[in-house]
Amino acid sequence: MSVVCSDERPRYERDEITIDVDRWRTLAAAALDSERADGELTLTFIGGDEIADLNLEHIGKSGPTDVLSFPLDDEPLAGVPTLLGDIVVCPAVAAEQFTEHAGTLDDELALLVVHGVLHVLGHDHAEEAEATRMRDRELALLIEHHWQGEPPSAFRQGHAPPDEN
Repeated sequence: MSVVCSDERPRYERDEITIDVDRWRTLAAAALDSERADGELTLTFIGGDEIADLNLEHIGKSGPTDVLSFPLDDEPLAGVPTLLGDIVVCPAVAAEQFTEHAGTLDDELALLVVHGVLHVLGHDHAEEAEATRMRDRELALLIEHHWQGEPPSAFRQGHAPPDEN
């Protein structure tokens, strides 16, 4: 298994939020290993403008998003490494939403990496039953490989509902 991880954000975004690419590569590889996946994966941290362009081009939605996953090979070819897919994460969006979501920026980035890995491996959350299975796997992988124990009390996998003021 191979995970290639890079930080391709513009300099000004890299100056605002530091990304430890080795740490996130290790988490992605551990999640793949736990899911018994074998192949090559890329994990790239990109800027807000870049992810907004990809979001519009591939999903048809305007504006930046936190993570996009692009699964590649459906069926492995004999003797050829399986290309699992590409994951792009936007730390700037993660920084805007972590307080209402995972609780800390570190936990938000970990959740986005694991979420992206599961999407590349075929998980989805379009239907409630699928979403429940995916959230269960996310939590199990984070407990095993990110916290090595129970999640912090502030951690949430879903976004908090807006205030009803």
